[in-house]
Amino acid sequence: MDTLDPSPTTPAASRMLQAGLDLLDQGLTVFDKDLRLVAWNRPFLELLDFPASLAYAGAPFDAFIRYNAQRGEYGPGDPEAQVAERVTAARQFQPHVSERQRPSGKVLLVRGEPLPDKGFVTLYSDITEQRYIEHLTEHQNIQLEERVRRRTAQLENANANLRRANDDNERIAAALGRSEARLRLINDTIPILIGYVDKDEVYQYANKGYSDWYGHPEGSVTGRAVIDVIGPHVYGQVREPVRRALAGEQVTYEYQMERRGQPAFARSTLVPEVAVDGRILGFFVFSYDITEQKRMQAALLQAQKMEAVGQLTGGLAHDFNNLLTVIIGNLAALQDHRGDDPAISDFVEPALQSARRGVQLIKRLLTFSRQQPLAPEAVDIAALIADLAKLIRRSLPENITLSSDPGPERIFALADPAQLESALLNFALNARDAMPDGGRLHLAARAVTLDANAGDFDLAPGHYVLIEVSDNGCGMDAATLARACEPFFTTKRLGLGSGLGLAMAYGFARQSGGGLAIRSVPEQGTSVLLALPHTAAELQTGDAAGGPAVASGGELVLLVEDDGDVRRVVRQQLIELGHPVIEAENATQALAMIEQIPDIALLVSDMLMPGGLNGRQLAAEVQALRPAMGIVLISGYTDEDTAPAPGALPVLAKPFTRNELARALAGARKESP
Repeated sequence: MDTLDPSPTTPAASRMLQAGLDLLDQGLTVFDKDLRLVAWNRPFLELLDFPASLAYAGAPFDAFIRYNAQRGEYGPGDPEAQVAERVTAARQFQPHVSERQRPSGKVLLVRGEPLPDKGFVTLYSDITEQRYIEHLTEHQNIQLEERVRRRTAQLENANANLRRANDDNERIAAALGRSEARLRLINDTIPILIGYVDKDEVYQYANKGYSDWYGHPEGSVTGRAVIDVIGPHVYGQVREPVRRALAGEQVTYEYQMERRGQPAFARSTLVPEVAVDGRILGFFVFSYDITEQKRMQAALLQAQKMEAVGQLTGGLAHDFNNLLTVIIGNLAALQDHRGDDPAISDFVEPALQSARRGVQLIKRLLTFSRQQPLAPEAVDIAALIADLAKLIRRSLPENITLSSDPGPERIFALADPAQLESALLNFALNARDAMPDGGRLHLAARAVTLDANAGDFDLAPGHYVLIEVSDNGCGMDAATLARACEPFFTTKRLGLGSGLGLAMAYGFARQSGGGLAIRSVPEQGTSVLLALPHTAAELQTGDAAGGPAVASGGELVLLVEDDGDVRRVVRQQLIELGHPVIEAENATQALAMIEQIPDIALLVSDMLMPGGLNGRQLAAEVQALRPAMGIVLISGYTDEDTAPAPGALPVLAKPFTRNELARALAGARKESP
């Protein structure tokens, strides 16, 4: 076998390029502007099951199409019409990437690119299964040695006839030059990084893509050492694979580098070139850009993290809402009985507000982790900011000044009010943590009109409400700011932050048709800007949520709840609504009572209970036994859709107020036959 000649015009270089193409595990064809075959490789014939007799220099494009048509590759129809259709399309060639399934079951990725002289190059890749590289390499080495042997014989014959046929020699040299130019054009067009390194770790060949990958001008890689071309960082990752390749082993590996200021990943295969006497002459390098593949893997990992959040939140929601039911129920009862006592109301009201915000936080976590639909309505931003200022004022240290500017006029945003309040509260608490030595926290809102050039927000042009929470705290550097909305990223100490606050706020903003932007300068402060769709004020309809509860009519209620503390709170609410109450801890006890006590008119049952039946199953049994009985289901959390199936009973979410329970009971009576 000839050693590599670095000169790009020598026959050895041409042989090397041709050998390199035959070593590829992709099929390759090049047709000129007259649709005549100029170049091909063996994998092309193997992948498309073409006989070798079809492939020769100058073979017409329609011969391959006709062969496929006659064996039924294009389905039923006139073969000649199928040939004419595809030849016409080839003459009007357009770049394309497509997948094609072979009758054998193989799936091929086909990519076509035009050439400057109106011809085109096509690359065929078998993407059905992992390639058996070791077996292929042995086969390719045998082919390479055979090609070298045949080409050597041709050159020896040409040299013998050189003196007699100088004109033939010139013709052959010109043909070789054209062939090399074509092969180089092919190598520089295909989306594979190809190089050749000799035993001294010096590049003897690199195609244009290889040079571009490492940021070098075309042709400047040849003759340079590997470490000089790829740099010490990458060389440290590939040193061991290079050593193994120069020892005669075919190696596949991945490495990471920085390219154009962004992380990039590649997968490389080193194929040793072995001389007839067993010496290792060097190795070929075939590399692929796998940056997008790595990005998709990272996205999958992130999706798995979010699934874990959903499962964790769902598991905690039931117990947490039961606790809040007890807390809110007792606080509300205390407020009802001692509401006129300022010494109590000053403490009960903030506690109730905080507990209710805990309910909204659980709902918000469920919405974020499971992408549940929001409940948007017209939110009075000035009133929201005023309430929020009262809430957070007590949680701020004395060295932080709080100010607000809701704007000169009332403005309304279309959003889920609970989600919006939780997002703003998160911004405010983050600002507080960014000012351990004191500072200024400012809340502001204004109506804005965004156009297509709104740089901070990727939003459609239109009218929005812009809410700003700003501080003059420690701020964030560029690296931290770039990851601020990334789930699970936090700069707080372990246990002081989950890294989900800004991520959930960003998700809420996008779901609401708005956007989130953060501006920050280290040691100067941070401003969080929340843009939400502007809307008109809505008229209040129906009974207000906080209106007085109306006593029902004294019907006997069966309360089924396994948690004793929750049962006591709900029982007290039912009694205050005028209902006598009997209790059961599970569905089995409840069914026994219903069979024995005909005066039971209403059933209030938890969804999740120990034993063989849950709330919906108990309701189904009761509807079969006592169709006229009103049923209200309650739950701290169920893994059901927000909207129940047609005909299914709705679920009253814990914790709930006495008024909400009264409305649910009234609705149960209306729905009863």
